[in-house]
Amino acid sequence: MTSGTTAAVRGTRDLFADDVRRRERLIEQLNQVLDQTGYEPLDLPLLEHRELYLKKAGEDLLAKLYHWTQAGRELALRPEWTASVLRAVISNGSDTALPLRLRYAGPVFRYERPRRATYRQFTQVGLELLGGSGPLADAEVLGTAVRGLHAVGIHDYTLTIGQIGIIKDLLGSLGLAERTTSALAWSLERVRSSGIAVVREQFYDHADEVPLDMGSLQHLSDSDVETLLLNVLPSLGVRLDGSGREPAAIVHRLVRKLRHADPVERMERAWEMLELLSDAHGPTASVLPKMRVLLTDNTGDTSALDELITTIDLLHEYGVPAERIRLDFGMGRGLHYYTGMIFEIDGPDGLQLCGGGRYDDLVAALGGQPTPAVGCAYGLERVAAAAASPAILRAPSAVVSGEGVGEAQLIRAAQQLQQHGYRTHIDIRGRSFASNRNDARRRDISHIAMVSATGIRLHELATGTERSVEFDERA
Repeated sequence: MTSGTTAAVRGTRDLFADDVRRRERLIEQLNQVLDQTGYEPLDLPLLEHRELYLKKAGEDLLAKLYHWTQAGRELALRPEWTASVLRAVISNGSDTALPLRLRYAGPVFRYERPRRATYRQFTQVGLELLGGSGPLADAEVLGTAVRGLHAVGIHDYTLTIGQIGIIKDLLGSLGLAERTTSALAWSLERVRSSGIAVVREQFYDHADEVPLDMGSLQHLSDSDVETLLLNVLPSLGVRLDGSGREPAAIVHRLVRKLRHADPVERMERAWEMLELLSDAHGPTASVLPKMRVLLTDNTGDTSALDELITTIDLLHEYGVPAERIRLDFGMGRGLHYYTGMIFEIDGPDGLQLCGGGRYDDLVAALGGQPTPAVGCAYGLERVAAAAASPAILRAPSAVVSGEGVGEAQLIRAAQQLQQHGYRTHIDIRGRSFASNRNDARRRDISHIAMVSATGIRLHELATGTERSVEFDERA
């Protein structure tokens, strides 16, 4: 039992030997699929500027961010790879030819409740396709994600696909302000989990309790009012630091609510629309007709739905059975940078193994040129929990010990055995044959190599047989 500083930080793990080898093997299997599809590797720092995640990450992710101030800099540990990848491309590859296919594997950090196969430090293996739009690009990412699962032996899964652009179009057709449309779209998953009444109450967020007459500030611009409130509200006892959101974002939202409230009848229609969208999930054959009617009646534009259908049809070419696919127009995925197709792949027990989607506005939001983009990431620990443990291919191994020989001779013998495919462990403690044999069995080492002046006597523990290996003078 460990405690204090000798225990791993909650939500993290120590891995040794075969656990590390299994993780390395899974990464190798997934990377092989990504490499075959043309995705080039990159590696990036764990540390990023905190501001990178403030624009489009979403409140859920920001609340889980590990961040601090050091030497006047606001820093954060990477909570996901996509924003980091785009930051690196913008800063290092402004003249890079598109499309650009990139892949990565490495740790990310999120402060959330640890549970089965969910940790505060975990590994993402993912891909980003920059400069590709339309069903062919979307199908490539979806199909490649499924192929990766097949490669590690996972064939029992559910691929759930949504389309956040369609959701925003439907809500936007009601004549709501853009900020309201976005806020409602990202509240969809809470509608399903908590119910429409709870979400409505959270949405209005007691805006009428602020002790301030907005009419007296009508002569000021929104930005001036926001600056005023940032300075005044704390003096009135209103805390702006307890929700995980930036104070500026809280005040920005508050001003929009107080000065630009949407008409009640439109909001009532929006809540009805949210309930309809939350219920629009299931097999493609049952959901698509309902969504076509909903779009035709409200926006008159079904082009995004038609593209989604084409994407689903193309998945057949990637070996994705139709019965594995579900549609869900109440899915939001939490990250606010998504603009189009979004998806999640769950294992048979409902554990999410992979997720991603299209984020056409994010490159420009981070300071780059407008660039269509789509990507996804596996949660490696969850993939490991769902996949059969990959076979660990062990090379023969040997403890290298000596009989009246010097240390240099032991090193030469070990190097010669390595050239013949053995993993070697030089006996650095000068133990007896019996002690080395017992230790080798504990460590799952297959041979004892006894070195003499003339050669090597190789003893195989499993069979008890011996054979001689003469010194290779060329070694």
